[in-house]
Amino acid sequence: MARIFITGSSDGLGRIAAEILISQGHRVVLHARNIARARETRISSLGAEQILLGDLSSISETRLLAKQANGTGKFDAVIFNAAVGDHEQKKATADGLSHVFAINSLAPYILTCLIEKPARMIYMSSGLNRSGTAEFSDPNWENRRWNGYAAYSDSKLHNVILAFAVARKWKNVFSNAVDPGWVPTKMGGKGAPDSLSDGAVTQCWLAGSGLGICPGRGRRDPPPRSRPRCHSACRRARRS
Repeated sequence: MARIFITGSSDGLGRIAAEILISQGHRVVLHARNIARARETRISSLGAEQILLGDLSSISETRLLAKQANGTGKFDAVIFNAAVGDHEQKKATADGLSHVFAINSLAPYILTCLIEKPARMIYMSSGLNRSGTAEFSDPNWENRRWNGYAAYSDSKLHNVILAFAVARKWKNVFSNAVDPGWVPTKMGGKGAPDSLSDGAVTQCWLAGSGLGICPGRGRRDPPPRSRPRCHSACRRARRS
């Protein structure tokens, strides 16, 4: 059985994934933004090994979360699930960053860098990554009119790029980005057409199976046009 850390696991797909993995006998460490959120969602009732707290909109709290995670012991897999959605208003974090960029893009990067390398890393992306841009000149939307849909799409492309980059740099780590489909979570909305239970299947299989597949391939393969942009961004990152 595997030991697995899931960010953003107090509700939605993160919570469903935790329930599935715990029911399969895996040791799961959960994450909530703060103690109030953990109590509100009663995640202590899931039977997880431990619950870690940290606000991913804060760089310092994200770094502390990584330290807490490392302090609990080494993980076999990490599922980077925490995110905000595509209907967000423009907000600045305490660090002066767009909160969508801070939570969806930067936090997974910081945790990837600081958590002791697991065998498997799973980044929750979205089909909207195909509408995103890999341009990083204005991540805080200071020079553009705010567009929550575009900011979210960019962040989900960033997740795919990060998965590709990890796969290239760390040859002993299976790194994958997963599109769970448009499912009726709080983020996806009640009218979402895809199955909520099916939306957690791929990441659970990747985290708990001990197997790995090509980065970018999940329940739904990104179309070929998304892959050159990811590879191109990775090449630029390697040269810088």
